[in-house]
Amino acid sequence: MKKLVNYLLQGLLYIAPLSITAYIIYATFTFTDSLSQKLLAKFFDFEIPGLGVLSLLLFLIFIGFLGKTIIARPLKNLFSNIINRIPLLNFIYSAFNDLFSAFVGKEKKFNQPVLVKVNLNSDLEKLGFITVDNLESLNEVDKVAVYFPHSYNFSGELFIIPKENIKPVNKKSSDVMKFIVSAGLAGWE
Repeated sequence: MKKLVNYLLQGLLYIAPLSITAYIIYATFTFTDSLSQKLLAKFFDFEIPGLGVLSLLLFLIFIGFLGKTIIARPLKNLFSNIINRIPLLNFIYSAFNDLFSAFVGKEKKFNQPVLVKVNLNSDLEKLGFITVDNLESLNEVDKVAVYFPHSYNFSGELFIIPKENIKPVNKKSSDVMKFIVSAGLAGWE
């Protein structure tokens, strides 16, 4: 019986957001359609079918604009200002923010998985990601920067490696990262 109640609650958690959203859209559509039809009939003495859809779309765009500009951006700026004023917290936050944006941000940084020959005298190789192709600023011409994430950890090491010791890996970056972080237990898809 306890499992059934648990499944019922899980079902509600899955369905409730969709149902509430659908109801709000339906109620907004009905309200805007009837209001726009009444106004149109009052001032111009004719009806346009489907005007409620256009009104609803304009209303949702307006709400999205308000949410993005008036609510979200100021809160984000306030949070950033607070974080920037606390030195140690700022360092930690910016490091994690850069790390996570490298994985899922607009500028994904870990998009070139490679297999690196670690020891030239053996067949020991390590999986990593090229993060910088051009190291001329360090006076290194034929080298690249490769990040090696640690298994079961959010840390890693950055090495400068000759290009001839690197082989591209023909896998998705996310699969390679999952493979490394799980110590190979995730396997390849």
